[in-house]
Amino acid sequence: MLRHTTAMDLLHEGVEQSVIALWLGHESIETTQIYIEANLAMKKKILEKTVPPTGVPGRYKPEDTLLAFLKAL
Repeated sequence: MLRHTTAMDLLHEGVEQSVIALWLGHESIETTQIYIEANLAMKKKILEKTVPPTGVPGRYKPEDTLLAFLKAL
């Protein structure tokens, strides 16, 4: 738990994965990947930086009929 938290804190601060691997004493970056899993906040931040090539930026908002259908399942 402590190693995962440390790796995520370093990643959030912008530290390169190779540096995190060295700091944790890993032989390769692949080992470090175990501890570096993108959480929802990171994913949201990345998605906010992207824009569809033929669209406008924003989040998908389903229609009420779709939400009603899904809730009925």
